[in-house]
Amino acid sequence: MSTLALDQPRRRAGSLSALRALVQRPELLVLLALAGGLNLWALDLNGYANDYYAAAVRSMTQSWHAFLYGSFDAAGLQTVDKPPLALWVQALSARVFGFNSWALLVPQALMGVATVGLTYDLARSRFGRAAGFVAGLTLALTPITVAMARHNNPDALLVLCLVAAVWALDRGLRREGSLKWLVLSGVFVGLGFETKMAAALLVVPGLALAWFCVAPKGRVTAAKQLLVGGAAMAVVGLAWPMLLWLTPASERPYVSGTDDNSIWSLILGYNGLGRLFGQDGGPGGGGGGVFGGEAGPARLLNAALGGQAGWLIGFALVAALGLLLTSRLRRDDARTGYLIAVGGAFAVTAVAFSRASGIFHPYYVAALAPFTALLVGAGWSLLRSRTWGPLLIAGGLATEIVVIADSATDLSWATGVLLVLGAVAAAVIVFAPKLRAIAAAAAVGLLLFAPASWAVRTLGHATSSTFPAGGPASQGMGGGRGGLPGGNGQGGPGGGGFAPGMGGAAPGATGSSGTNSGGAAAPGPGGGGGMFGGDTSALTEAVAYANANGGGTVVVSSQSGAAQSIVESGADVAAIGGFSGRETVVTAEWLADAVEDGRIRWIIASSDSGGMRDGRTGASHAMTIATQVGKATTIDGLYDLQGTADEIRTAA
Repeated sequence: MSTLALDQPRRRAGSLSALRALVQRPELLVLLALAGGLNLWALDLNGYANDYYAAAVRSMTQSWHAFLYGSFDAAGLQTVDKPPLALWVQALSARVFGFNSWALLVPQALMGVATVGLTYDLARSRFGRAAGFVAGLTLALTPITVAMARHNNPDALLVLCLVAAVWALDRGLRREGSLKWLVLSGVFVGLGFETKMAAALLVVPGLALAWFCVAPKGRVTAAKQLLVGGAAMAVVGLAWPMLLWLTPASERPYVSGTDDNSIWSLILGYNGLGRLFGQDGGPGGGGGGVFGGEAGPARLLNAALGGQAGWLIGFALVAALGLLLTSRLRRDDARTGYLIAVGGAFAVTAVAFSRASGIFHPYYVAALAPFTALLVGAGWSLLRSRTWGPLLIAGGLATEIVVIADSATDLSWATGVLLVLGAVAAAVIVFAPKLRAIAAAAAVGLLLFAPASWAVRTLGHATSSTFPAGGPASQGMGGGRGGLPGGNGQGGPGGGGFAPGMGGAAPGATGSSGTNSGGAAAPGPGGGGGMFGGDTSALTEAVAYANANGGGTVVVSSQSGAAQSIVESGADVAAIGGFSGRETVVTAEWLADAVEDGRIRWIIASSDSGGMRDGRTGASHAMTIATQVGKATTIDGLYDLQGTADEIRTAA
């Protein structure tokens, strides 16, 4: 009783302090309202966004076992290819509010709002309220930021965790090297790892270097503190992987994205080094992915990525250079820790994204956007400088014009306006000292006009595919001036085809496979599932047959092919080939064990070529065995594997 009585005033005081801060900083209220409006406006237009993750969330609402292990299907046959933290948030929301679009997407939208708030506070703490407002506004108006806050991919939570990690570390530096804030920073990185694995680690070099270089309590103490913070990061980040590792394979789902059912393979390979150095997996194979364009120094400004988050990269780079030269990274300069942490996160992320030769999609740059915004906010402190002001404006105009030329061709008319007005603002800063503040504000508004127009246009169409994008609808799936290689400029797949859908026919058959002539899967009724969507009508027929003949889970090759049926009806379906049917290779022994213990009975065998020739085999071997030993049913492509465990082992 006494402890509760003592705690209550503290909680009230904390709440009042937070409320007072909001009232005293109306610009923060404006930012939060703007971000909330952009993220929540007509949110249900996006439906369930990515059916793949939505299906996993629905499965998690049907089974706590599926929830705990991040299973794509309620039967617990195979995980999704990411850790489950972001899906846990959505699944808990769906358990409380019911499985619907708003329940899944509102948490994402609120994460986006929180990220804008933290970005504001981080820049404000070092450079003042105006700089905080510029940083928050830049992030809120970045097209990919809006798109990801309206989508159910894990990136909204990842970005929130990354910004929170930098925010906590900066607060620790401002409090004379407080260990608890460094530990909290490590916890946030760990939570980011539980959201999207290695993607969260890109901020770690900058964080560690900032803490060690500033070292308010000395370098020896800083090194010891970093070990503690690293331990906190590891404990939090590895908690779920350790759970999978310590659970016998027979008692948990198969790890998607691997061929050895190992969580460590997923961490180090498919979601780790394979993304940087290439791997067999995902559209585009080892060439960096057709959606992200060719790897190289100019990738962040190309037709696919530039319009998403590349607009103000030039301004950010000049700002970082200006802060570097003016602070000289002196330990007693308040800007040093900020520059190393934020600039380090920006630099490592930018280099990794430019270099990545594995699977790479345009929406990944959502993780770069906040650090660009934080550098832009810091640049506000230099923008009124006679020396740096014109350089900052020139840097911003340079990259913005490149983005307009390569990606945002709908804004080509604005190029001349940007050049003329930018030159006027720069001249005022140089020659009219009394008007510098007005000119600086006008320059920021000028540079934010183009990305803001794209951010608003994101609200005019559904952002509901596997590969979300900000801006006009033509930006979907890496569109831009040129669209996809071989594509139509609208972001759709070209004639070569991509990964297969669920598939309804045995190898060599012509049953209801749900693919078009190009090999890309055609979505079933109601759309969804992106280009990997399956033929829902064929799968529905197979499920009905299975239910009428003893029940059990119906297995297909592609999780994306099964997703729509799970989302629409909670159907008892699962997949054994990973996301597209090509990422995961289950062994014949595993398949035999699953058949023997009743986890698998029905299987829709399909060919997995899908027009792709990148060496991946996915579920094809398992499907071939199914056609050899299974009993064909009256449903085209559906086989009954009951009692065939020994035959599967023999066939292997």
